Amino acid sequence: MADLRLAKLPDRTPVKVTISISPELKRNLDDYAAAYEALYGQGEAVTDLIPYMLVAFLESDRGFARERDARLRGQK
Repeated sequence: MADLRLAKLPDRTPVKVTISISPELKRNLDDYAAAYEALYGQGEAVTDLIPYMLVAFLESDRGFARERDARLRGQK
């Protein structure tokens, strides 16, 4: 079989995670959703924004990226 440029797609099965947050964090998330709506003209539920916020946070955390890469290199 020929090689394809596109690798096999990863598991895309959603995983539900339930957390409890402080009232202050809830207010901040609601404020963020309001700012998002003001900027883009379309409202999104906080629960829909959170996964993208977490991805953006993790992608911007250089210390985490270095640690994860070192750990993965050690496993190979």
